[in-house]
Amino acid sequence: MNTLLSIGRSIITSAPRIVSARQTTVTARTMATVSTINMPRDPNTLSNYNNWRTKHTIADLAIDFTKQRVHGTVTLQLESITDKESEEIILDTSFVDVQSVAVDGNKTGEWTLEKRIEPFGTPLSVKIPGGAAKGTVIALAITLSTTDKCTALQWLTPAQTSNKKFPYMFSQCQAIHNRSIFPCQDTPDVKSTYDFRIRSPLPVLASGLPRGAGSFVHGENGESGTLLYSFYQEIPMPSYLFALASGDIATASIGPRSLVSTGPEELIGAKWELERDTEKFIETIEKIVYPYEWTQYNVLVLPPSFPYGGMENPVFTFATPTIISGDRENVDVVAHELAHSWSGNLVSNASWEHFWLNEGWTVYLERRIIAAVHGEAYRDFSSIIGWKALEDSVKLYGEDHEFTKLIVDLKGKDPDDAFSSVPYEKGFHFLYYLERLVGKPSWDKFIPHYFTTWKKKSLDSYDFKATLLDFFASDSAASKALESVDWDSWFYKPGLPPKPEFDTSLVDKCYALAKKWESKDYTPSPSDIEGWAANQVVVFLQQVQLFTTPLTPVQSQAMGKAYNLVNTKNVELSSRYFGVGLAAKDETVYQPTAELLGKVGRMKFVRTLYRKLVVVDRKLAVETFEKNKDFYHPICRDQVEKDLKE
Repeated sequence: MNTLLSIGRSIITSAPRIVSARQTTVTARTMATVSTINMPRDPNTLSNYNNWRTKHTIADLAIDFTKQRVHGTVTLQLESITDKESEEIILDTSFVDVQSVAVDGNKTGEWTLEKRIEPFGTPLSVKIPGGAAKGTVIALAITLSTTDKCTALQWLTPAQTSNKKFPYMFSQCQAIHNRSIFPCQDTPDVKSTYDFRIRSPLPVLASGLPRGAGSFVHGENGESGTLLYSFYQEIPMPSYLFALASGDIATASIGPRSLVSTGPEELIGAKWELERDTEKFIETIEKIVYPYEWTQYNVLVLPPSFPYGGMENPVFTFATPTIISGDRENVDVVAHELAHSWSGNLVSNASWEHFWLNEGWTVYLERRIIAAVHGEAYRDFSSIIGWKALEDSVKLYGEDHEFTKLIVDLKGKDPDDAFSSVPYEKGFHFLYYLERLVGKPSWDKFIPHYFTTWKKKSLDSYDFKATLLDFFASDSAASKALESVDWDSWFYKPGLPPKPEFDTSLVDKCYALAKKWESKDYTPSPSDIEGWAANQVVVFLQQVQLFTTPLTPVQSQAMGKAYNLVNTKNVELSSRYFGVGLAAKDETVYQPTAELLGKVGRMKFVRTLYRKLVVVDRKLAVETFEKNKDFYHPICRDQVEKDLKE
């Protein structure tokens, strides 16, 4: 494995690396150049990427909506990073139908699909007799088809789309799902450039820059004709950022280097929602880090079953339709996914055990954008909302749970099971703590240094620590301050981190209104929240959820009516209000909750509401899930199934 080491002042980490049998403890880190050592540091891949490394990927695929399959040939160009030490290339696969493997054009190569290892899949072993000299590139051309067990793709029938006219397909490869589309080194510790050649009867988008469409082929037996859509990605990216979408997609400009794509009927609304802020956000973060490197920043607004708020696929962010709320109140999701263009996409966590390096940095940069655009108080306002989400995650897992640590042990575990707000918010708070420790002016010089040092590379938490300490080594005041950092506690201690003092100026009125609701005699009025931003209502509802004694059903109904929380198009509001109502055992919100669960597939809302609904009406919760499980993305469906069994 290529691990990125620096030559210079050696730095000893204060805690041991979490290791598996296939890993070795690394405690020394130095800065500046690259060395090669054989030490896989990602426990969630079965590939031998410490011997071979993917340099370029050619995805020559066709989308078959009738069979709900993607099939074709994927060519991996792999470089030997040892000198004839390995006589086989091992790739990750999961439920892929591998039909043939050609080695450097030789179709008689020996290959084997080994026994499946849960939850990681089936290793594909390709023999390379005699191995290869260091630096030699071997081309593997793999002919394949996805299967009905593919976890990365969601197929929607026309009835599941907004205009009911055409089918739709989209991918979600994070964390370890690209291996269910094609064999690959499915680890963020490996980065590859890409060429996409995707044939489909409907428009295609991918995580590359478009070259155009052509090569029309007439359909047979009444089927639609197809076009070949070509894209390229010259910036190396990890496998989880491979992305495809195809369907009835229309596109409009939202800025000088940005497009929005979505269903034709939703295009005008999506354009209005995003065109005011997108370029402003890009220009803002460029001043914080350095210029945007991916050429275009576009947003694809997906159908409602998309399981996340957004996915930072390069060139085209995949976004939930819940951000299109008609009030521009949820466009911070764009700021978050845009920030990933630096943190996560250019600079990537080397394994999912260090996911905070992706998400903590991204939340930090997102809030810096918000502060620059709206004022510093809004950064603290967003942080207060995030702190509540962090408290909820810690409460859900338990304050001593492994998944509440900044660095988690994922040996033998599915990274999806550890997905929560912890890496986002605890990661943010670590960076925010460091900013305050060394001082914002000094910290702001470190930001571009960090993202330059690790550009187009992957790192772990120990690399981050070494980079930080090395940068501030010549700054005596900052170095002295950093001596006080308890690295062991930040990296390995479960539970909540120390809570900072926030500027509460934007939330004080929210807290004051919540205080009034502690009295059962309080009579609400629409004027209570007149002039409020939607996120202020969110904070108010979060405070109500913290009440030791829930509201009564009568209070819940009065709140919903006075503040128009039942019929609002803003799911951030309706979902939280339903949470209040479910805690109150207000039966008038049970059915609206079930209806919302049939319209929205974003896990942030879906999992939270199912957990609350199952407590008060298990029968309705199970019936609602059974009715809608084919609507949900496979990742979401699997997680909710686990939630309902607990």
